[in-house]
Amino acid sequence: MVFWILLGVVAAVVLLTVLVNGILALLQLRYVAGIAPVQYKNQLQPQPLDGRWVFTTDGDFRVMTLTDVHIGGGWMSFFKDRRAIDCVVRMVTAEQPDLVAVTGDIAYPVPFQSGTFNNKTAARLFGRVMQNLGVYWAPVLGNHDTESYAVYNRRYIGKYYQEQKFAKAGSKSYCLFRSGPEGVDGVGNYTVAVENRRGAVTQALFFTDTGSYVDGDYLGFMWKYDGMHKNQMDWYRGEVEALTAHNRALGAPMPKSLMFFHIPIAQYKTAWEAYKENGYKDTGEVQVHYGGIGEKGGLFPSLHPDNVFDTLQQVGSTRGTFCGHDHLNNLSVTYKGIRLTYGLSVDYLAYIGIKNYGAQRGFTRITVHPDGSFDCQPVSYYQKPFWNGKEQVQMTPYYPPEKNPNAYPADYKAPIA
Repeated sequence: MVFWILLGVVAAVVLLTVLVNGILALLQLRYVAGIAPVQYKNQLQPQPLDGRWVFTTDGDFRVMTLTDVHIGGGWMSFFKDRRAIDCVVRMVTAEQPDLVAVTGDIAYPVPFQSGTFNNKTAARLFGRVMQNLGVYWAPVLGNHDTESYAVYNRRYIGKYYQEQKFAKAGSKSYCLFRSGPEGVDGVGNYTVAVENRRGAVTQALFFTDTGSYVDGDYLGFMWKYDGMHKNQMDWYRGEVEALTAHNRALGAPMPKSLMFFHIPIAQYKTAWEAYKENGYKDTGEVQVHYGGIGEKGGLFPSLHPDNVFDTLQQVGSTRGTFCGHDHLNNLSVTYKGIRLTYGLSVDYLAYIGIKNYGAQRGFTRITVHPDGSFDCQPVSYYQKPFWNGKEQVQMTPYYPPEKNPNAYPADYKAPIA
C-alpha cells in the first residue's frame, strides 16, 4: 500500500512539473515573440554551395561568438533564462554581426538547477530568439546540449537545428547548422566560407563537434571530456584541399581559416602552463594576447587522444580556434603560430550565484579581413550600447585571484573591452 501511495505521489509530481514547465515554456516563447529584428543597412546573405554555406564580400566579415548560454528551460531557471535571453538580444542587436558563432551549450538541462530534463525546450527558445532577430547563426553542440539523461539525443537535436523545427512555418531560415557527412564522428561538422566577388575563398570557418564525455563518465560527474576524432580531422583536411583546389583554379592561394568547437583542445592547457612556468611571461612558442584562467580548477580540455593540433599545423590553413566550455576562462594565446581563444560566456545558471558576477559575461568580436587575417577581442556585456544599467552585478572574478593562485598572475586584471 505504501509503495503505491509513494508511486502515485511521484507520478503526480512529475505530471505537475511537466504541466508547469509547458506553461512556462509558452510564456517564454510569447516573450521572445516581441523581439525586434536587427536593423541592417546591408545584410550579407549566405548561399548553399557544394554542401557549404558561402557569404560573398570584398570587405571585412564580422563574426560574433557566443558560448555557454545555458538556457535551462524549466521552472527553476525561468528568470535566469530570461536574463540570458535579454543578454543575447541586447548584444546581438547592438553588434549587428554578419554571423553569430555559438560554441556550444545553448541548453543546460541539469534537473536540479533547471527543473527539467527536456533539452529541446532550450533549443527551441534560443532558435526562436535568433529567428526573430533575423541574424545568421552557426552553432556547434556542447556536452550539456545533449546530456545522457536529457530527453533528446544528439542526432535529434542536430536534426532539429538543421531542419529549423524551432521556427514558425514559412519563416526565413537563419540557422546554418548542418549535421555533417555520414561516416564522420559527431553531429555538426560543417563549413561556412567567405568568398570575394571573384569567387575566391578568403576565409573558411570550420564548425566541429567535440562530443561529450569519455572513459565511462556517462553523467559528466568526473569531468572526463571527449574531443575531435581522427576521421573529423580527415574530413577537415579534405575540406581544405577542396577549397584550395577551387582557389587555385582562380589563381588564388590556399584559404586561411578559423575553427569553432566547444571543448578546448589540449594545447590550450599546454600553452597556459608554459606561460605560467615562465613567470607569466611570453616564450618563443607562447604569446598571450589577453585574458587568463578564471576556473579554480584551471583548464578542462579534451582527454580524447587526438591529432587535432598536429593536423592544423600540417595543413597550414587554420590561424585561430575558438571554444567555450570553461565558463570563467577568457584566455587568448598564440601557441606555435595558431591563436587559441576562449569565448566569453553568457551563463546565468551553471554556477551558484553566477548571475551576480559579470566579469566573465559578454562575447568575442572577430573581424576577418579580405586578406584572410583576423583580429579578435573580448567584449563585456556591462557597457553601452549593450547593457541598460538595470542588471546589477559584481565586476570581480567569480574566483578572485587571491583564492585562485594557480590560475592568475598576482597583478591580474580582467582585460575586457
